Amino acid sequence: MDPMSPTALAVPGELMDRIGNGLNILRDHGKKVQKYLLKNRKFEVSKKSWTSIVNIVLIEAKDLPDLPANGSSGLYCKFKLGGESHKSKQVHKTKPIWRERFNLYLYDDNALEVNVWHKTKQKNFMGRCVIDLSQLEKEKTHDLWQELDCGFGSVHLLITLSGSDRCIVAENVLTTNGVHHEPPTEEKFQWYRFDNWSEVGQLTVTVHGAKGLTALNISGNINAYCVLELDNSRIQTHTVKGTSEHNWNKNFNFEVNDVTSTLDITVYDESMIQSMKGEKIGKVSIPLLRINNNEKRWYALKDRLKKNSARGNCPRILLEMSLVWNPVKASMRVLSPKETKYIQKPAKFDIPLIYSNLIFVKNIFKVFQIGNEHLKQVFEWDNQEKSVCALIGWLIFWYFFRMWMTPLLLTLPFAHYWLTQRNNNVPVPLYQIADEDYQEEEQEPKDDKTIKTRINELQDLTLTIKNAIDYVVSLLERIKNLVNFSVPYLSYLVIITLIASSIALYLIPINYLFMALGLYKFTRKFLNPARVPNNDLLDFISRVPDDEILKQWRELKVPEPNLNPPDPAKSR
Repeated sequence: MDPMSPTALAVPGELMDRIGNGLNILRDHGKKVQKYLLKNRKFEVSKKSWTSIVNIVLIEAKDLPDLPANGSSGLYCKFKLGGESHKSKQVHKTKPIWRERFNLYLYDDNALEVNVWHKTKQKNFMGRCVIDLSQLEKEKTHDLWQELDCGFGSVHLLITLSGSDRCIVAENVLTTNGVHHEPPTEEKFQWYRFDNWSEVGQLTVTVHGAKGLTALNISGNINAYCVLELDNSRIQTHTVKGTSEHNWNKNFNFEVNDVTSTLDITVYDESMIQSMKGEKIGKVSIPLLRINNNEKRWYALKDRLKKNSARGNCPRILLEMSLVWNPVKASMRVLSPKETKYIQKPAKFDIPLIYSNLIFVKNIFKVFQIGNEHLKQVFEWDNQEKSVCALIGWLIFWYFFRMWMTPLLLTLPFAHYWLTQRNNNVPVPLYQIADEDYQEEEQEPKDDKTIKTRINELQDLTLTIKNAIDYVVSLLERIKNLVNFSVPYLSYLVIITLIASSIALYLIPINYLFMALGLYKFTRKFLNPARVPNNDLLDFISRVPDDEILKQWRELKVPEPNLNPPDPAKSR
């Protein structure tokens, strides 16, 4: 057969289609890799070394100049440091809140330029500011409200300089590395010192090293680095390359604003594929109240849900921590609003979780139904004193728990709508049940919404129902864990408060106590004009973990023994 004949060169069409699809996939992935390389300058480290990583969290802006309302409103910020630049997403000008994180690499130029733009049909310049990074302390998160030079208003930023220049990989000996753990001084945080109410304590963390980390490559070595987060403070270590047992040997100091917070430590892989996927090697959450001072020990790394062990040969990290704090300032801090974490993962729609929460709420309704039956029997008792005492007890119970019964009752209309949609029935709003002639008296206007708009509204409604039910269930679980002494410090604090209240009620007439409470409620706004209105009791309960948080706090067993047994005299 002639090899040059047309029949010999004929290729099946199906094979050609597969080859074409493969080439398209390679082209798309090539564009993604090219875009990623252009956006991330950390792959140029081999050409030019950087001095530190600049982590920026863009939170919000205020007092910006007014612009005519024409076209779509798109407000965004642009960061420039040396030859690297990043652009934020566009938000509405009436509420400029971004809450985005950016990583830039510091070489020789220490001037961070921030430009604010407003984009409609044309770009409008809103303002500009320049931050000198050489004036900022390294390995510390700085909360800045930066004024705009060429315009009006200011921008809220969190800036952290961490991850010093890459160093040579040291010997993988984690127990004899010569790093000295320096505990914080206790004189500044004695119980009688009240100089700075915002700073409750200080935490010192020494990250020695890690073992058991594996990668999906041939050698199994990982270019790993650690990220330590305490509320909104975030510090990153340098990267140790080409090994399976990493040795960082770094000391970090954190300012503690809330002693009930949690230290989150995450280990990442700096390889290109893992960085593009955004996956973590492992992470661990350590409550500050469970830290034993000057104890060097191994902590098992967990997966992204913080419930099971991470991938690897028993992956673990060696830490040494010390915490000092003022008990008086910490006790007053739990009555104020908890610090909001700016960067959070969006909530996911979990049907099994919603179903379990609905079962939990149903059981709570059964408990209240039984209580109502007992309340009906109160008035049938022969002993009048028992009836009065039972009635007073029920009123006190309802008074203290009405705060979470109100959101529970508010979720009933949403739950009714959601359940009817789930059963493929026609939803009947509750207000139409009371008035059957509603449709005859008033006719609803014609709804011209598109299918996409209806789907988005249904999704928002479903998430609203889910968040409301989750909030109620979480609040009930927190109250249960408070009684169960899941966090002994908070439970003992409640006991001390109840004992002090009992003594005060015994010694001081109740009318004087009500007068003092009224004066405090009416004058605290004048004493502190910047105070945000809050509910002290709800803020205190928000410090108690629910069952989901307790699962994340649960520690996994590590096969190796502790390197340094705890000293009871040094532990608080």
